[in-house]
Amino acid sequence: MDVLTISFILLVCLAFFLGTTVWIGISLFIIGAIGFFFFTSVDPMAVMANIVWNGTSGSTMIALPLFIFMGELLFKSKISENLFKGLSPWMDFLPGRLLHVNICACTLFAAVSGSSAATTATVGRITLPELEKRNYDRGLCLGSLAGAGTLGFLIPPSMVMLVYGIVADVSIGKLFIAGIIPGIILAAAFSGYIVVRCLLNPELAPRGDNAYTWDDRLKSIPLLLPVVLLIVLVLGSIYLGWATPTEAAAVGVLGSLFFAFITRSLDREIFTSALMGSVKTCCMIMLIVAGASFLSVAVGYLGIPAAITQYIATLGVSPYTLISILSVMYLIMGCLLDGFSMIVMSLPIAAPLIKAAGFDPVWFGIYLVIMIELSQITPPVGFNLFVINGLVGDSLFRIARYAMPSFLIMLAMTALITIYPEIVLYMPKLMIK
Repeated sequence: MDVLTISFILLVCLAFFLGTTVWIGISLFIIGAIGFFFFTSVDPMAVMANIVWNGTSGSTMIALPLFIFMGELLFKSKISENLFKGLSPWMDFLPGRLLHVNICACTLFAAVSGSSAATTATVGRITLPELEKRNYDRGLCLGSLAGAGTLGFLIPPSMVMLVYGIVADVSIGKLFIAGIIPGIILAAAFSGYIVVRCLLNPELAPRGDNAYTWDDRLKSIPLLLPVVLLIVLVLGSIYLGWATPTEAAAVGVLGSLFFAFITRSLDREIFTSALMGSVKTCCMIMLIVAGASFLSVAVGYLGIPAAITQYIATLGVSPYTLISILSVMYLIMGCLLDGFSMIVMSLPIAAPLIKAAGFDPVWFGIYLVIMIELSQITPPVGFNLFVINGLVGDSLFRIARYAMPSFLIMLAMTALITIYPEIVLYMPKLMIK
């Protein structure tokens, strides 16, 4: 049986299992076992134990539960609430006023949580009631939150970058560094869109009764210090070479515990809830990574990546055309799968193509993160849409419509970093020097 037929059979089987609501991680294990059992002479059980252990036991994987735990602690403590109070006086003078708190709060929280859903839920729970009370435009409120919430994946530390670095064997430190400039540009683009909309129509963000003074702004600085100090502790220790990402994650957890304690928002219930939330999230990710590692080995035994790479090479497509094809593929995948699944299911095929086309794997990691960000606001499986739906009750498709400008901005960002890859690669090269 030829490789094309085998690929089609496995794809149909995968679609069947996913369509019958079998867990993604379990589906990947089943498809890998089918590939081994029916199309090779290799015993799948002999391979599985070794692959699962190697895929999840590396020292880098220790950073995953630590970063998740840090985000959970921040999510459940007063630190996130104080973030809104601290940012409000500094945003009030801009066109769009407190709408920019959505963007800035998501940017700062993303730099310590690493999770898009946690960023959206934390910031939305605090900002949306305040914005609604001040009669801000609902579409801009929800749309800006949906878009900015995705920054949890792009601005380091990032769970998605960790998984990509582990699966693709790429330096996680370089990925974290590479995400800084694109993250800042994307946050600035989101705020720029709000400025333009509110200059054209000031009624979208009406001025409230509060008139903040410089004295108010100076008094708000202590409220921002915990998040700022955590960012410096976690990212600074990585960039200066003082700590590995795993060690920096441990420092972040200790910092989160300390700040939660001094803000008097840490008790047994909050600690236990954060711990259990971390365990559940980590187990979900680990299951997907283990299943994907097993499937990747099966696909490699079958020669599918090599065959597809050879076929694409015979077409003679340019690197830009290849990126366009992959972008369409990821947009379709994003409508059906979560970000972690997109990474582990596509890399066995995408990685050889990218390498053959001459793209840097660090650059591709950032490109892939942005494509995953897009999947967070595309129905029917956009997690940020579900989070906001849970907060306000609007339909998924209405929230997706509000988020369309953010979607287009992120698409433009993928084009920008493709044309000018130094936007991504400048800081990793600078830090290496």
